[in-house]
Amino acid sequence: MKISVITVTFNSSNTVRDTIESVFLQTHKDIEYIIIDGGSKDNTIDIVREYEAQYKGRLRWISEYDRGIYDAMNKGIAMATGDIVGILNSDDFYTSPDVLAMIAKVMSDTNLDAVYGDVHYVSSSNLSKCVRYYTSRPFHRSWMRFGFMPAHPSFYCRRSVYEKFGTFDLSYKVAADFENLLRLIFIHHIRTRYIAKDFVTMRIGGVSSSGFRSHRQIMRDHLRALKQNRVFSNPLFLCMRYPYKVCEIVVTKINNIFRYK
Repeated sequence: MKISVITVTFNSSNTVRDTIESVFLQTHKDIEYIIIDGGSKDNTIDIVREYEAQYKGRLRWISEYDRGIYDAMNKGIAMATGDIVGILNSDDFYTSPDVLAMIAKVMSDTNLDAVYGDVHYVSSSNLSKCVRYYTSRPFHRSWMRFGFMPAHPSFYCRRSVYEKFGTFDLSYKVAADFENLLRLIFIHHIRTRYIAKDFVTMRIGGVSSSGFRSHRQIMRDHLRALKQNRVFSNPLFLCMRYPYKVCEIVVTKINNIFRYK
């Protein structure tokens, strides 16, 4: 089963090596790795070229102007030829070498359209210490009314799902991933399964998680996505996910205290 992994880059030279190496080290080798670069001005593409020979034809890349991260993701999905498609951001890397093998094993069930799992966040100064563990275990499609979704970096679906129901809506500034999953999971009821595994290690401070202004834009995008897809919600509903996030951080800190004692 071929898995297409898409990484979007722009001036990512400080982190993209970790991303590329984590894909290369996956035990599942039937992969296609697609890197979509937005015309980086640093040495991102030099690093990509370093790895081309090692991938032996399984790595394809382009570097050109795009209209932002979601446009680049759409380009990658359009280029993908794998049975399964997933996205690994250029600040992130796989937590272990068997992530794609586990995905391939579970997705061998032809009744499934998609899988998702867990991710954890780290600071750039200490990649080994978890600062927040984001589990998708309790997720239910009804929770999307409250702004919840599975951890998007852990979401892998059949390419046919994107072909049938569409990719990312570029009119959304920071939450096109939420709108896409709302459309796929809530509206079209694709068949999903949770995998109890930590898929991805994420550096804090991504495009949709930095600062009050970003969170205000997320709120706007979520409300618009829900309205556009005719799903009832309101700002009070969406605010209910913030205490949940705080609890995740508190639980992670408590676990760290016992782990590092």
